[in-house]
Amino acid sequence: GVLMNSMNLPPDKARLLRQYDNEKKWELICDQERFQVKNPPHTYIQKVRGYLDPAVTRKTLRRRVQESTQVLRELEISLRTNHIGWVREFLNEENKGLDVLVEYLSFAQWFGSGTLKIPRFSTMFHEFTVCRSNNVPNRRTLKNSRLVSKKDDVHVCIMCLRAIMNYQYGFNMVMSHPHAVNEIALSLNNKNPRTKALVLELLAAVCLVRGGHEIILSAFDNFKEACGESQRFEKLMEYFKNEDNNIDFMVACMQFINIVVHSVEDMNFRVHLQYDFTKLCLDEYLEKLKHTESDKLQVQIQAYLDNVFDVGSLLEDAEMKNAALERVEELEETISHVRRTSNPSCCQHWPCGHDPSMGEFLTKGHWDELISKCIPNLIDLHPLLALFYQPTTPVPPCPWIPIPYPSLSLSSLPVPNGPLETSAPPAPPPPPPPPPPPPPPGSAMEVSAPLPPPPPPGAPPLPGCGSPTVIFNSGLSVKIKKPIKTKFRMPVFNWVALKPNQINGTVFNEIDDERILEDLNVEEFEEMFKTKAQGSAVDVISTKQRVSQKASNKVTLLDANRAKNLAITLRKVGKTPEEICKAIQMFDLQTLPVDFVECLMRFIPTEKEVKVLRQYEKERKPLESLTEEDRFMMHFSKIERLMQKMTIMAFMANFCESVQMLTPQIHAIIAASVSIKSSQKLKKILEIILALGNYMNSGKRGAVYGFKLQSLDLLLETKSTDRKQTLLHYIANIVKEKYPSVSLFYNELNYVEKAAAVSLENVLLDVKELQRGMDLSRREYSIHGHNVLLKDFIALNEGRLKQLQDDAKVAQDAFEDAVKFYGESSKTTPPSVFFPVFVRFIKSYKVPETQEAMMQEENQKVGRFSNRST
Repeated sequence: GVLMNSMNLPPDKARLLRQYDNEKKWELICDQERFQVKNPPHTYIQKVRGYLDPAVTRKTLRRRVQESTQVLRELEISLRTNHIGWVREFLNEENKGLDVLVEYLSFAQWFGSGTLKIPRFSTMFHEFTVCRSNNVPNRRTLKNSRLVSKKDDVHVCIMCLRAIMNYQYGFNMVMSHPHAVNEIALSLNNKNPRTKALVLELLAAVCLVRGGHEIILSAFDNFKEACGESQRFEKLMEYFKNEDNNIDFMVACMQFINIVVHSVEDMNFRVHLQYDFTKLCLDEYLEKLKHTESDKLQVQIQAYLDNVFDVGSLLEDAEMKNAALERVEELEETISHVRRTSNPSCCQHWPCGHDPSMGEFLTKGHWDELISKCIPNLIDLHPLLALFYQPTTPVPPCPWIPIPYPSLSLSSLPVPNGPLETSAPPAPPPPPPPPPPPPPPGSAMEVSAPLPPPPPPGAPPLPGCGSPTVIFNSGLSVKIKKPIKTKFRMPVFNWVALKPNQINGTVFNEIDDERILEDLNVEEFEEMFKTKAQGSAVDVISTKQRVSQKASNKVTLLDANRAKNLAITLRKVGKTPEEICKAIQMFDLQTLPVDFVECLMRFIPTEKEVKVLRQYEKERKPLESLTEEDRFMMHFSKIERLMQKMTIMAFMANFCESVQMLTPQIHAIIAASVSIKSSQKLKKILEIILALGNYMNSGKRGAVYGFKLQSLDLLLETKSTDRKQTLLHYIANIVKEKYPSVSLFYNELNYVEKAAAVSLENVLLDVKELQRGMDLSRREYSIHGHNVLLKDFIALNEGRLKQLQDDAKVAQDAFEDAVKFYGESSKTTPPSVFFPVFVRFIKSYKVPETQEAMMQEENQKVGRFSNRST
């Protein structure tokens, strides 16, 4: 339990740790006990505070700055790897490590950008608890910050803050700190793109937690004031546009913009933030980036575009909704007429077909013709109802005719030629019970099938009347009004309508609104009250249908996103599928650039895609019906050993570059290892160090026969009684006085700095990868023996690869010999650990020489001045 608390593991990792057996847990405890903290927190805090002291002289600061970046790097490693107790001690009220880090970050970046105003800096100095002057920084302070700004301290400071924020405790402290987030945001002015990307990642993390969005906006308001921006996010957009060669920064920037804009719940505020970036021309720049090769950047751009609010489009949709609601109301009114009047009216008309006393009656053929004319009108209204109206209860069809849709348009029924009758004749005797209705059709397609003959007897209309008149049970006859087709779409007048059977005895039974419309200037009325978005709902629907039909002309078998990315990739090369596939078959890197080949490797067909493509081909469907991407994939998937050929092409294209990159690294390892092992002067220096160390420890620990190389770093930490001189400086003076011949021992150590930057393990892995690529090329040539390009490549580069492999083996052996020679193990001490020890030792050893040279120069100047005076 104590171990787990000190490790500060997240819940999922803690559960995994609990599942270990006791033996594994004991090993972890032993490892934890063996781990020793290098320095306590106050050691780092004192050093960082020393760099901030405005009273320090420029000469002293120059010496301290030499080690500032290294101190910060060690602090970052300690914050990241030490137990949680160490971090809490660093952040506690006594040490106030976060305050010191934030203040140093402000100090380090002060002259890095040249855009910050002095009030920010002086405020920082005023508010922190460390001993500072609360005035505007004096000239000495500004000069000191120039020295610090030349180092990489800003980036390492941000890394330290990231290490603190990895703990929930530290994250909360950063969130609540009055200046921490502001200073992190101001670090965007750093010239290093890696630093800016890291800053944006931290700001995005803050933005996603509760209350973090307000803190981020406040930080950018402070950024605007400190940097003299005319608009918030102005510098951020400037860096986003100018750093187009650094994809990692662009991805981080686009991700941050996504989070800032789209993590807001208030939609109005979200539109406001979106407009902030629109004014900074983000939309135009994203249009230029839509064909970017980076998948990560493409994902972030698409995520932003998918979440953008188009206010104009939303307004138009709202107006279309009003028009659709109006149309729904009309259809509901029409359905109400049909449901309430059709059945009683037809029941009255039903016997007329058999009663000659009712006058001229319709024959069976005429009746069938009338029904066939009504059916298309019923069908035509279905798309409108399907889009705009979803009835809560199904509408039953009339009992004697199958009506498949709950909708009816009466606009095409015949208009009466003469005046409407105001009353109906006496009702005839009730008809015999109608036959049961046929079952409702299962689909719209069944409507177009021939209708069964109507059940006998036929049902003619009222004698001598073909007009659309509705007859209610009360005997009231009401004319069915024609829908009015307006030139423009009109707004909805939300009145409460009376049903047709409710107007009997009211004023509405005595008025004729259609006659009034003949007297009015309806065109002027439409012009004044039309909605802003023009075009009727039917027009909009038909347009969408046409677009849908056009889009559906081509068949796609691929995933939509994969097809889109493939289309972007294919556009870059501008070749036909046949040309691309032929170039792959021939390993032709003149036709296909290596960048395109590497992009195309992401689209090698999966087993599922190949199966779908072969099934389409097996069904003998036309290839012309496929999209361009699917047609390409059809050709692409037919290439034999496609993965091997694409891998070989990428290998051939990158081989020379890989050899040129690896050769200097291998040579640096060889030269540095040999020179360190064979240097007699370095051996003498170590002999002096061993002698003095044994002399110092003889009274307490006894003499030793050798020491680990990491002990060289301790020479700077061991100081004289007056604290003015370190043990290393004393050794340097001893060497100069007693052994001047070895004082320039570092001149014998060649390429040590270059070797310190090499990862020998990665170099050896890269060499093995080259060997695997060459083996694959040979196997392919044995199958594809007539290919001249492949033959020439193998013949030209086999010797170069053999030489590189031999050099790599020499480098590995030389390094192992050197490490073993100095009592270390190559397994635990890679070049990135072994050589930097000597680099740091040499730099520290040279410091007294540099200081002495400067003092001599000063003394010479003083001497020359004195001579002139005399």
